Order: sequence, then structure tokens, then C-alpha cells
Amino acid sequence: MKIEKLRSCHDKVGELVYFGRMLDKMRLMAEGGLPEDYQVNLGKGFDERCVSFLRVDYDALKAQVLSGLSDEEALAWCFREGRQPSAEEMEIWNEFMWNGAGMMR
Repeated sequence: MKIEKLRSCHDKVGELVYFGRMLDKMRLMAEGGLPEDYQVNLGKGFDERCVSFLRVDYDALKAQVLSGLSDEEALAWCFREGRQPSAEEMEIWNEFMWNGAGMMR
């Protein structure tokens, strides 16, 4: 199902796949545009893996995103408040998400 304003999990913000999709879901939920079957897993599954990788709290990130941060600003916030993964760690994250997590390229 194609959902308007919900980008592909393969799209990157900075060097990370999936991060932008997670932000889109946060914004769509706040706008009332996220389908019900997506709502039950907000902050879980891939979302949980992503914030765990960045070492930030999902709800804290959501508050930042809903305050108006752009995707790039939200990622920079994660790097400041959580951690800044190395280029190699981001490459491993992307490969894990594409291959290990079952996201087809």
C-alpha cells in the first residue's frame, strides 16, 4: 500500500536508511494521516532498532521532530544527544537493514 508522505525505507537521511521513514510516521501520526495498522507499531520494530542504534529515546526524538526540526536537524540532534556512529557503523546499519532485517533493495 502506497501512503502519501511516507517515503521508502531505503531513502537516506545523511548516510542512514530508514531514519526518514520513521520521522515521516511520527509526522503523519501527529497529522492524523497514518493508517491504523501502522499505529500499533510506532516506536517498535525497526523504529526501536533505529533509536537504539542512535542511542536516543523515541519519545524525545518525536518531540524534537514535532517541534519542527527538519530531517537533517533531527539526525544532528540524535548525534548530539545520543551518539555519532562512524561511517563504518552506518554502512553496517544500512547493510543490516537491507539484508538482515529483510528490507529488499
